[in-house]
Amino acid sequence: MDGFRKRLAKSVTAAVGSFVLFGVVTDLIPTPLYIRQVPRTELDYLFLVLTAAFLGLYVFQRTPDRRSDDGTATTGAVVGFLAFGCPICNAFLLALFSSSALMTYLDPLRPVLGVLSIALFGGLLYSRSQRACDSCADAEPTGSTSD
Repeated sequence: MDGFRKRLAKSVTAAVGSFVLFGVVTDLIPTPLYIRQVPRTELDYLFLVLTAAFLGLYVFQRTPDRRSDDGTATTGAVVGFLAFGCPICNAFLLALFSSSALMTYLDPLRPVLGVLSIALFGGLLYSRSQRACDSCADAEPTGSTSD
């Protein structure tokens, strides 16, 4: 039971930490550091909460011997961040593209990116749970044997 509590503590820490970090960086949690240039919407908050929750669930399911899905989880987190982040507040994107290009092309796609992020995380978590169930079904029962 101690391993379960440790995994649960790690997953809650990951979910809350990513929620606070992403929320502050994108100004969905208001701070005096800067002002968000794009108005906040309910979808922004929904995608922030879902991305943080899925990261927490991924950390809960993650085991040291199965790290092959880390790339998919990272992609889901990045796409989720782009879905709820302010397009013209992102210095990296602003360095690559102009603010008018970001507002013209990226801003209308943010809801689609959010749905894509949720689909990536949902598919990843589902496939991981199916693999865990398959490995449990393949294991021999540990009950009493009748010889």
